[in-house]
Amino acid sequence: MAIDLNLPVPKAEAPRMHWWAQLKAVQLGGSKVATVRERMLFSEQLALLLDTGVSLHSALAGLQAHERDPKRAALLATLGEDILEGKSLSVALARQPGMFPPVYVNLVAAGERGGFLPQVLQQLIAMDEKAERLRNTLVSALSYPAFLIFFSLATIVFVLVGVFPKFTEMFQQIRSDLPASTLVLMALSDVLRLHWPWVLGGSAVLLAGGVHWWQQPQARSAIDRWKLQLPFVRELFAQIYLSQTLRVLGLSLSNGVPLVEALRACQDLVRNGLFERFIETLRLQVTEGQGLAQGFRASPFVPPLVQQMVATGEETGNLGKVMSRIADHYDRELAQRIALFARLAEPVMLLVMGALVGLIVASLILPIFKLSRAIH
Repeated sequence: MAIDLNLPVPKAEAPRMHWWAQLKAVQLGGSKVATVRERMLFSEQLALLLDTGVSLHSALAGLQAHERDPKRAALLATLGEDILEGKSLSVALARQPGMFPPVYVNLVAAGERGGFLPQVLQQLIAMDEKAERLRNTLVSALSYPAFLIFFSLATIVFVLVGVFPKFTEMFQQIRSDLPASTLVLMALSDVLRLHWPWVLGGSAVLLAGGVHWWQQPQARSAIDRWKLQLPFVRELFAQIYLSQTLRVLGLSLSNGVPLVEALRACQDLVRNGLFERFIETLRLQVTEGQGLAQGFRASPFVPPLVQQMVATGEETGNLGKVMSRIADHYDRELAQRIALFARLAEPVMLLVMGALVGLIVASLILPIFKLSRAIH
């Protein structure tokens, strides 16, 4: 059965909440309050207290008493109130979606049912640590090239605005003999100096237009397709999405979370419409009684090795363990690939900067030589 990548992604309908509960969820669990590190700290502290035999409500009360941040303290107070009302921890966490995603809630629910909540919390800490490590690796790999690009543009603007005007009058005598690069740079210098309000206004309009285009569904859909279709980029993003998805599926299946629920949680994990449609197709196939391996074999961006290992894990009944192993393998491979990209990007950017600086210097030096020969 082939996977239809044009299948619309149905959105799960969230349970209706009273307006006051919705307001509290926004204020206490919004994305501005919650970070991955805060969730990791909460999980670690809660697991430690539960391991020592402290009851759940006492553990939450203790965390609240030692919390200095008012918003996080209010969030812990809300969780404690929900526990006192007889709600389970997973239900209480589900009411704070900004802090605790569906994957987290499902695994906590499985830990509560099986009586191994502290162990699940430790596994969630490890999952968040790996996701944070991958994010930091990506940021580190991209930050230096971004700095070089910004520095190069700033240098070019400074030369065009501060240096070139001093040579403009001098070069007027031999304007007909000036190299094309010098004439272009002189024209750019005049535009930046004499029409800078228009340049700033045009840049602002372009930036606003780009942001508006980025927010359109058609733009997001096109970008999502490019991520999984363009050469070189496709392999990197496919590995990132598969690593995240397989890790969550492996952890969920190992802790007794139903496969359908785990797949539904994965749709909120990966922010790519094309990959979400792939996950939704998998979920529909599993709901219809088909195997997970069949959906993986029909996907155009799942490597053959992953297809074979998923099929083997499904046949042997070790699907959760196999998926976790594949995710670990992809994490190591991604780290190596990103490190290689960072090592290659640095010399490439230095070469580009050197070429730009050389072009500017040549555009200044050559006319000076011509001018000196004309004077002599």
